[in-house]
Amino acid sequence: MSLVRQYEAQGVTLTRGEKTGVKPPAVTSRAAIPNARRIVIKVGSSSLTRPDGHLDLIRVRELSEAIAVCRTRGQEVVLVSSGAQAAAMGPLGLKQKPRTLSGAQAAASVGQGLLIAEYTRQFAELGYTVGQVLLTAEDVLRKTNYKNARRALDELLRLGVVPIVNENDTVATDEIRFGDNDRLAALTAHLIHADVLVLLTDVDALYDRNPRLPDAKKIDVIHSFTEAEQLDVGSRGSAFGTGGMVTKIQAAAIAMSSGVPVLLTSAASVHEALRGEDVGTWFETTATRLPARQLWLAYAADIKGRIYVDEGAARAVTDRNASLLPAGVLGSEGNFRVGDAVEIATEDGTVIARGTAGFSAPRIPQIAGLSMNEVEQILEERYAHEVVHRDELVVMARHRRTR
Repeated sequence: MSLVRQYEAQGVTLTRGEKTGVKPPAVTSRAAIPNARRIVIKVGSSSLTRPDGHLDLIRVRELSEAIAVCRTRGQEVVLVSSGAQAAAMGPLGLKQKPRTLSGAQAAASVGQGLLIAEYTRQFAELGYTVGQVLLTAEDVLRKTNYKNARRALDELLRLGVVPIVNENDTVATDEIRFGDNDRLAALTAHLIHADVLVLLTDVDALYDRNPRLPDAKKIDVIHSFTEAEQLDVGSRGSAFGTGGMVTKIQAAAIAMSSGVPVLLTSAASVHEALRGEDVGTWFETTATRLPARQLWLAYAADIKGRIYVDEGAARAVTDRNASLLPAGVLGSEGNFRVGDAVEIATEDGTVIARGTAGFSAPRIPQIAGLSMNEVEQILEERYAHEVVHRDELVVMARHRRTR
């Protein structure tokens, strides 16, 4: 008997009703998840594959059935699924995930087809159609691509399709890739204005230290990202995963700052989670809502260097939402290029903001402390631009004070 029919046999009302046009109440707790209009669910490689690298068809079935219950309830669900590279390991005879970019791209090319084929078969048996959506970082960060991605997902949901999102590893480069699907899931939740993000992993919840330690304590609720920053969560997950708990906390921070609450729990508890039962760790939303570009800079960008500024520039950036000009720059560290993500810090090393560099690292000593006119003369340019433009900058210190 399918899970949907088991629910109905237990007296749970499941209807494939039309949309009423009435906006559901905000999802402010686990118990409200069954009332969410839109849900983004992310599942990691470790939850979908056996130790030998092949897809775990039982886990895929359990996940598909849980999502089918949500769809039968009238909820819209976007699944962000890892597992493409892991799915290819068995067929390709690999003992571990490829370490090179070209190897990862090749494995993703083979594995993505296997993964989506299995989802297509499983959901078809449950009466639903899936649609494959492959994204790169640019699709979520560039304004034109962002709108196109949102329109595509909105239309799939309108048609009753279950979109299955994955990073387009086959074409993504080191410079523009997400690196894991946790952050992709959070940005997808922001993209489609989801009501809740459910992160499924191989650990039942977030703990205050390594859960293997006997004195580790489960954390029920995270009220602000600063609480999570103090935790000892390690940096790696299983042999087949890429994220570990660090990237999940980063993803939770992105979602929280988007106004999207997060439930972190194990894939084995997916049914309980989507029924609103007391499982996992609940991340509450913050008071702020950042644009996608600033979310990326704040929590997900690969920082290539640091630019040090004087007190006046620090105040201008943090209090007046001003661009960083050459006059306030003291120096820099790191080997960054124009367009790379950098930290902006005071002389004592306190990071106050992040942004994309308007000058490369070798240029910084040449322009530090100069006026715009002086920069034009030295660089022989007709227009001296900002070191970091305010549209490409997110203030970290002020952002944290609002929590």
